[in-house]
Amino acid sequence: MTHFLKKLVAAWFILGSVAVGFAQQMPPIPTDANVRIGKLENGLTYYIRHNNLPEKRADFYIAQKVGSILEDDNQRGLAHFLEHMCFNGTENFPGKTLISYLESIGVRFGENLNAYTAVDETVYNIDNVPVIRDGIIDSCLLILHDWADGLTLDPKEIDNERGVIHEEWRTRTGAMMRMYEKILPTAYPDSKYGHRLPIGTMEVVDNFPHQALRDYYEKWYRPDQQGIMIVGDIDVDKVEAKIKEIFSPIKMPENPAERKYFPVPDNKEAIVTIAKDKEQTNTIIYLWHKHDIVPNEAKKNMDYLVMNYMKSMINNMLNARLNELKETPQPPFIYAVTEDGNFFLSKTKDAFTGIAVSKEDGIDTALSALTREIERVRQFGFTASEYARAKADYLRQLESAYNERDKVKNNSYVNEYVRHFIDNEPIPGIDAEYAIMNQIAPNIPVEAINSFIPSLVNDSNIVVNIFCPEKEGMKYPTEQEIMDVLNKVKAEKLTAYEDKVSDEPLIAEQPKAGTIVKTEEGPFGSTVLTLSNGVRVILKTTDFKADEIRMRAFSPGGNSLFPDDEILQIKVLNDVAGLGGLGNFSNVDLEKVLAGKKASISTAVNGLSEGMNGSCSPKDLETLLQLVYLSFTAPRMDQNAFESYKSRTKAALANQEANPQIALSDSLQKAMYMNHPRALRVKADMIDKIDYKRIMEMYKDRFKDAGDFTFLFVGNITLDEAKPLIETYLGGLPTIHRTENFRDTKMDIRKGKYTNVFSKKLETPLASVLIIASGKCEYTLKNDVLMSFLTQSLDKVYLESVREKEGGSYGVSVYGQLSRYPNDDEAFLQIYFDTDPAKREKMTQIIMNELQKIAQDGPAAEHINKTKEFMLKKHTEQMKENGYWLNILNQYYWYKADMDSNFQQVVESITPEDVKQFAKALLEQNNCIEVSMTSGETK
Repeated sequence: MTHFLKKLVAAWFILGSVAVGFAQQMPPIPTDANVRIGKLENGLTYYIRHNNLPEKRADFYIAQKVGSILEDDNQRGLAHFLEHMCFNGTENFPGKTLISYLESIGVRFGENLNAYTAVDETVYNIDNVPVIRDGIIDSCLLILHDWADGLTLDPKEIDNERGVIHEEWRTRTGAMMRMYEKILPTAYPDSKYGHRLPIGTMEVVDNFPHQALRDYYEKWYRPDQQGIMIVGDIDVDKVEAKIKEIFSPIKMPENPAERKYFPVPDNKEAIVTIAKDKEQTNTIIYLWHKHDIVPNEAKKNMDYLVMNYMKSMINNMLNARLNELKETPQPPFIYAVTEDGNFFLSKTKDAFTGIAVSKEDGIDTALSALTREIERVRQFGFTASEYARAKADYLRQLESAYNERDKVKNNSYVNEYVRHFIDNEPIPGIDAEYAIMNQIAPNIPVEAINSFIPSLVNDSNIVVNIFCPEKEGMKYPTEQEIMDVLNKVKAEKLTAYEDKVSDEPLIAEQPKAGTIVKTEEGPFGSTVLTLSNGVRVILKTTDFKADEIRMRAFSPGGNSLFPDDEILQIKVLNDVAGLGGLGNFSNVDLEKVLAGKKASISTAVNGLSEGMNGSCSPKDLETLLQLVYLSFTAPRMDQNAFESYKSRTKAALANQEANPQIALSDSLQKAMYMNHPRALRVKADMIDKIDYKRIMEMYKDRFKDAGDFTFLFVGNITLDEAKPLIETYLGGLPTIHRTENFRDTKMDIRKGKYTNVFSKKLETPLASVLIIASGKCEYTLKNDVLMSFLTQSLDKVYLESVREKEGGSYGVSVYGQLSRYPNDDEAFLQIYFDTDPAKREKMTQIIMNELQKIAQDGPAAEHINKTKEFMLKKHTEQMKENGYWLNILNQYYWYKADMDSNFQQVVESITPEDVKQFAKALLEQNNCIEVSMTSGETK
């Protein structure tokens, strides 16, 4: 061990103190030499990096160390409002021309162009810009400049945006948001963090004078609080020169206001808050152990990397214990997890946090269990075997990141630089991090991890927040009773955790291998293998990622082959069948035996097929195929795990009707499928009727014959290396040579016109509207492209008409798809939006009028051109993704459709007339369903 490592470990192990750890004057963390960081004389910071992934693309970000925490009481909501105004007129891009220009080059508003406002920061992004000419780079830099110092803040645009933000508030104000507003002042006594959720108050949003927004902008949007990040296929020297030219003239205000960071006071006695809401479905418990943050200056040294490593180990091991506890026959909670990070909203105080979802009558049980496991760790720490697994997982993830060092996308780098600018998080680069942590991690003993725990968890600075359903008959604890629970657990005599580990191999006996009987060329540069047991395997080798292989498998049949009267078993089959694990391993034991490996699969029996999805590292391909083999041949039953599932599921579903969206979903299902037996929603009182034995029989039936399965593999896989593994584990799968296909269960969407507008009492006034149009439509590449053109054209007109002109909704969601099975080819178009109940009828009429207008006159040529730019740009990017080719191969072999070969030509050929005829053909079939839920009048 080097002198540095001995000193480092000694600091943590012997003294176990964060402060002492930082006092050791450890070496500094290097900064990645591949990013150019500079600061202009006016104080603005910039980060520039050349990166080739995606090719000919770049990301442009501007981060502000400014958020809602800087608002005065009469300004609540202005930070977020200002973010919206950045898209509503700047010096160089008046009105909506900023959005219009970017969409003309394929940068889509919402997907590639967006922003967010948080309590202490605001970040704007322009992603995946096609930097195919210098003028585009210049324009994006001008946009960043205008966001920094060139907003017009036109009074008319401000007034128009008030309605949009009011509708955003309406959409986002659910049960948890309402309860946050109630508890934050108590959770943050004597702190601004108790009153600064970014959405603000609607009283301010609706009434602030125009000048107030400009004053806020001039006060806080200034160079010393701003950082720009540009990463992509660009010339770093040229971009740096342009940054200096464009941003240097921005002046700092005279006598700038101090950017304060507001402290969070410590508390000796526990703070307890209990909130209730009529629309909350489950009880959620937050148990915070507040502790000091690491000062930004201290993040520069190696011990900060060590501390983060230790925290990740603690959370990994403790969460494994909580998951094991969850799987017991009478679990103390529905779900539980721990993490270490910011205390709620605040960046000036951190917390080691436990979160549990409890049964309605089990708040004390869940809180006790969560507190007990944290206390057990504090008293006894972790075992060497637990740490060995957690460390193996960490080092494997680090190795994977290192292997992908030449495949990192722009966005990953940009996000790192945002965090470096705002929080001074280290950016050593993966080469340095890999080298450093491969020296450090193996030399940190479990004793050092255990000695660090008390610095995160102690007897003071505790905050407990409990969020409950408000319902008749539910018993709520008092604050004193919660305190008593904490004290009672603290007084218990605990014992150390015992780690039960098996050294048994995943597969004890190798399967009898089959052979490859035919090898032929497949579509899209793939290779098709036929195995001796009838299994078909398609391999496509790519170099998009060094450490990834993706897999998908399917076989026709699915749950359609089971009778309708078994619908309850069908509905829960995918949840229940995998509860017991595989082979000789429970799910808990399986996690342990797979430590340090990058391989996972999931199986499913779907409506028309059964199959599985998986992924792995090339070095862990054998482990992936072993999991596949066991999923076919050795699904495991575990009665204890099943009892745990029943207990947790009943508790989770007990109050689901409190969520208004359940009423909307139920009404929609009834409207679409007219009480078809397969449209069942599983309820709490059905759980005891689940037949575990029957479900396992159903699962085994679907996977007992591999002979009609097709396996798709895409990624860093070669036939020579994969061949013996494929022959062993896929060639060794059982087959009984049955011939089958899925059946039509007659679960068809209602034909004709149907409307159901119903009233429901809601805690926040709201109307939710869902419109569905469906009809026959041939399943072809062109029609799939036309559906995309139609939905994107509707996105644009609804943005203009419903959101911007009317202020009627925060956003209208439009989704369309084609389906081929089980009978005729069909098209499905869905439109959803939330609005003010008083505006529901008018907004619904606008929605329908705009749809009809496209069917009558076609979309605007400008919208078609923008959609073409976006689709062609995105397709170019997707062609470098393993997931894209996995889907293309799946379409080809399952749907018998080539959805790639002529994509560019088809997109380029689309005209407004084509979209018009497509929309007209769909709407002329007169199949339209409207389901609306409103807290207002239904007339």
